[in-house]
Amino acid sequence: MTSEPSPVTITIFGKEYRIACPPEERAQLEASARYLDKKMREVRDRSRGRTTGSDNITVMAALNITHELLQKECNTAPEQKQDSHRVKQLQTKIETALSNARQIEI
Repeated sequence: MTSEPSPVTITIFGKEYRIACPPEERAQLEASARYLDKKMREVRDRSRGRTTGSDNITVMAALNITHELLQKECNTAPEQKQDSHRVKQLQTKIETALSNARQIEI
């Protein structure tokens, strides 16, 4: 039986968000928020200033997480390997575009 959702405050990349969440899912929500925060900080640190703006960092972190998920799933189906390759290609294109945009701003 699922309990009524209650507000949970999580912090991701320095911003607080209030999310309605059933009490039995709170620990997973908090763990997910910590994981996303960690991935966003890794993107920021790894880019050494090339990727700026939380929107860009969020997209890159989402792509990285999606890639990890697809890698795990690719162990079971060949067509998913193709998806993982596409995500890697998209990630490279986005990093290049963001780097070019950063150079133009300077």
